[in-house]
Amino acid sequence: MKAILVGLGSAGFSWYKRLKERGLLAAVVEVDPAMKIKMGDDPFPFYTSLEEALETTQADFLVNVTSPMMHTKVNAAAFDRGLAVLCEKPISFDYQESKEIVARAARERLPFMIAENYRRMPYIRKAKQLIDAGAIGAISSLDIQFYRYHHVQRRYTVHILDDIGVHHFDLLRYFTGKEGTAIQAKLFNPVNGWQEEGAVLSAYAFIELEGGITAAYQATIASKGTETPWSGNWRIEGTEGAIEVRDKEIYLIRDHMAVKVEDLSGIDETDTLTEFLASLQEHRESETSGQDYLKTQALVHYAHVASATGQMQAILVPQMKENGEMTA
Repeated sequence: MKAILVGLGSAGFSWYKRLKERGLLAAVVEVDPAMKIKMGDDPFPFYTSLEEALETTQADFLVNVTSPMMHTKVNAAAFDRGLAVLCEKPISFDYQESKEIVARAARERLPFMIAENYRRMPYIRKAKQLIDAGAIGAISSLDIQFYRYHHVQRRYTVHILDDIGVHHFDLLRYFTGKEGTAIQAKLFNPVNGWQEEGAVLSAYAFIELEGGITAAYQATIASKGTETPWSGNWRIEGTEGAIEVRDKEIYLIRDHMAVKVEDLSGIDETDTLTEFLASLQEHRESETSGQDYLKTQALVHYAHVASATGQMQAILVPQMKENGEMTA
C-alpha cells in the first residue's frame, strides 16, 4: 500500500519518517517549497499542489497532517478520488463541518480515521484492561488534571480544548465506554497566562455520562507549577476500588492499599498507523474512526456552548441515520 502525505511541518515530518521506514510513502505535498529540504536526497515526488499530486500519484490512502483549518479541504479532495484518509485530530475546528465530512465518508463507504494517539499509549491500554477486567468494579467517577506550560509558535490561535483537551475527552470515553449526556464548563485565561487574541488557555468542566458516571476536568497550558504528562493525571473511582494514573504510572487501590502496576504485558499495543492499516486490510471500522471520534468532538463542542451560556448543556451524541445524514 502507498500513501500521499500532506503536510511537512513538525508533525508532518514525523509522519514522513514513519511512512518512509515502512515503505509506504508515494509522494509528499507541502505548500511551502522550502520544506523540501527536510527530505534531503530522498527520491520521493514533492508537490506544492495537492490536486497535482492526486492527479499524478498512484496511492491507496492519504495522510492529512495539515493545520486544522485545512483538514476538511484536504479530506474532501481525497474523498473525491476515492482514497481512504488517516487525518490528524481534530476532524475540523468547526463542529458542523466535522459532521458533514464524517457523514460523507460514511455514505461513500470511504475509510476515515483520526490519528488519536493518546489511547494507544501502553500505560493507558493497561489501565483500560484493568477496568474492563473488573479490577475496581463499575466506574462511578473520574477526576482528570492536566497542567503544562505550552506557549509555542503555530499557524492558528491556541485553544486548550480544541488542541489538547480533545485528547483527554477521548480518553474519558475510552476508559468508561460511555457517552456524555450533559456538561458544564468554564473556558478562560488565567491571570498568569500570556496575551494572545482569541486564545483560551484554561478550562474547568463537569461532565455527566451514561450510567450515572461523573467526571471533573481541570486543564491549563499556562501552568507555572509541576507539569503533568500530556495525557494528564487520572483518578478513576469504582464500586470496589480505584485506579490512579499518575505521571505515566498506574496504581491499583483496593481496601485502601495502593499497589503499583509494573506488568504492562498482555495489552493490545499498536500505533495509529498500524491500526489504520489493519482496519483497511480487515475491512472493518478503525478504533478511532471519524464516526467514533465525532462523539469525542461533540464533548468539546458542547463544552464551548456550556461555557458561552453559563449553563449545564445537554449533549446530543451524533449518529448516522439510514438515509446517510447525521443526527444532532
